[in-house]
Amino acid sequence: MRYSRSRKGAPGIVEVAARAGVSIATVSRAFSQPDMVRAPTRVRIEQAAEELGYIRNRAAGALHNRFSGTLGLVVPTIDNAIFAELIEAFSSRLRDFDRTMLIAAHGYDLDLEVAIVRSLLERRIDGIALVGFDHAAVSMNMLQQRDVPVISVWNFREDSNIPCVGADNTAAARRVVRHLLDLGHRDIAMLFPDVGSNDRARDRLNGVMAELRQAGVETTPDRQISCPYDIGEAKRLVRHLVAGRRRPSAIVCGNDIIAHGACYACYAEAVRIPDDISIVGIGDFRGSAHLEPGLTTIRMPARRIGNIAADSLVQMSDTGMPPDPFNQKVEVELKDRGSTIAL
Repeated sequence: MRYSRSRKGAPGIVEVAARAGVSIATVSRAFSQPDMVRAPTRVRIEQAAEELGYIRNRAAGALHNRFSGTLGLVVPTIDNAIFAELIEAFSSRLRDFDRTMLIAAHGYDLDLEVAIVRSLLERRIDGIALVGFDHAAVSMNMLQQRDVPVISVWNFREDSNIPCVGADNTAAARRVVRHLLDLGHRDIAMLFPDVGSNDRARDRLNGVMAELRQAGVETTPDRQISCPYDIGEAKRLVRHLVAGRRRPSAIVCGNDIIAHGACYACYAEAVRIPDDISIVGIGDFRGSAHLEPGLTTIRMPARRIGNIAADSLVQMSDTGMPPDPFNQKVEVELKDRGSTIAL
C-alpha cells in the first residue's frame, strides 16, 4: 500500500495528525509528553506513525526543551573485548527507556577525549558516561558548565566527586594475587600497561604491589614488565620471559587481553600451563574460559555495570538530581580455572 508523502519524501507530523484524526499539537504532545494524552488517542497516533513509517525528529525537539533522547558513552577502546559487554548492556538498557546511544573511543588519549566530549555536547546529548576517573580538566569543565549529567563507570571510589558505578580494582587485583600466594608462588612477574592516565590499571598495579608487600614478597625490576593491551605484544614479551633461564613461577596480567597473549607465548615455547608456569588475568573476557586450559581470572560484572550506569544516567537526565546511591560498587568474582597450580 502506498501512502502520501510530504514534499521532502518522508512522512511528517502533519501526515500523522491527519491519519490519526487529531491536531498537530496533539501529535507533538503524544511524543514529548505522553502522559498528557489520553491512552486511546495515544494508541491511535502511534498506530498512524507506524503505518506511515514516521520517524520522530528528536533534534527538533531538543531545540525547544533541551532533551534529545540521546546519551553518550566514551570508552578507551572498542578494538577488543575489554568493554564489549559494557557497551552492549548500556545500549540495550537505554532502549528500554526509548533512548539511544552515541559511542566514541579515544584510544587511551585523554586529549582526544576532550574533542569527543565537545562533539557530543554539540549534538545536545542528555548525559554522558565516561570510563574511570582520569580525564582532562577541560572535559570535566565543559560538562559542568553546561550542567550535563555525567557518570563514571568501571572503577569505584568511595570519595568520587561524580557519580560512579564500578568495581574496586585495587581489591580485585589483591584477590587474584592472594590466590597465587596461597598456592605457594613467590616469584611472580607482572605485565601491566602504562598507568599514567589509566586509573583502572594503576589501581590494579597498586593492589598487586600492596598484596605482595603484605606477604613479605620482594619484587625486582625485571619482574615488572610494561605491556600494552595488545595480544601480539604480550606474546612477544612473554616468549622472551619464559624462554630465559630465570622463568618466574607465575605471571599476573593487567587484564585478560594481556593474559591471552601470555598463554599464546607459552604454547609457542612449549611451556606447559600450569605445570611449568601459572598465569592469571583480570576481567574474564569472552574466550578466557575457552583457552586450554581455561584462564583463572577475576570476573568484572560488565553487564551489571552497564545496566546500572544506563539507569542512573537516565534518572539524572530526567530529574536533574544525582542518583541515589551516589556511588555504587559491584562485586567481582574469582574464576578459578585451570591456569594455576600449587607449588
